[in-house]
Amino acid sequence: MQIYHHLSDFVPHGPTVVTLGTFDGVHRGHQALVERAVSVARELGGTAVLLTLEPHPRKLIHPEFVLSRLTLPAERAELLAAAGLDALVEHPFTSEFAQTSSLEFVRRDLVGHLGMKHLIVGYDHRFGRNREGDFAQLQEFSQVFDFVLEQVNAVTLGDVALSSTKIRAAVAEGRVRDAAASLGRPHFVRGEVVAGRGIGRNLGYRTANVGGIHPDKAMPSFGVYAVELDFCDAEGPRGLAGVANYGVRPSFGAGAEPVLEVHLLDVEAQGYGRPAEVRFIDFIRAEQTFETPQALQAQIARDVERARAVLE
Repeated sequence: MQIYHHLSDFVPHGPTVVTLGTFDGVHRGHQALVERAVSVARELGGTAVLLTLEPHPRKLIHPEFVLSRLTLPAERAELLAAAGLDALVEHPFTSEFAQTSSLEFVRRDLVGHLGMKHLIVGYDHRFGRNREGDFAQLQEFSQVFDFVLEQVNAVTLGDVALSSTKIRAAVAEGRVRDAAASLGRPHFVRGEVVAGRGIGRNLGYRTANVGGIHPDKAMPSFGVYAVELDFCDAEGPRGLAGVANYGVRPSFGAGAEPVLEVHLLDVEAQGYGRPAEVRFIDFIRAEQTFETPQALQAQIARDVERARAVLE
């Protein structure tokens, strides 16, 4: 997959099939759009392209808004490439670009820069200045600019349409199993193994402390989770079963800075400085305060057994 950082960098080769959106999480609804775009592009002998905007539009329009991202740009690109997308255009979202009318966006950017011949949008897609453009308007534009327009129906879980907003809420509330059902895979975070205070080791449960997690990354609520961990270097093992605690460790007065600690169930945690990915499989319990190390030790033993049962 080719990545372009400006619309003007893209050079069409054959018919361009375009889909649009921020695609945070690349959830099952996004996957349906990409799958359809790739299918049409293969039929036409053309290129399947996603046009997205960076930074996320909310960052510019509402600077005070704290937006946790399910997938950072590099993670999103990996998932889109794995889905078969041919090209990703991450165009800068600026104050000037935010004033682009829906007509100019279609005329100048989609048809002019991308050479669009086929447009595939989600059931609720809006575009242009103040989100003025909708599907009815696109139907009019398709006649004027001679492109095929297609709308993909909502992908639902039960009777609820999937959305990145709802998935972010599920993660924030610790409902990581619900998030995984919508994403089509577990929610994950990436960082590197860093030195800790040795608390887990002193309790008989050595941990890999995962630090360096990007501040924009969506994190689950404080608590204990069944997880899988990958060491993401050349010789690193993958899919290691573990139990993770994410929180401030109130029993030890560790302070307000949250820490992600992973106790691996079947191997020794090691490798300071190694990149690691942690996938959240299921919620076990909320973070608690324990009166004695012995009480915490007994609870960790129960957490380990429950995590093992979940992961098996």
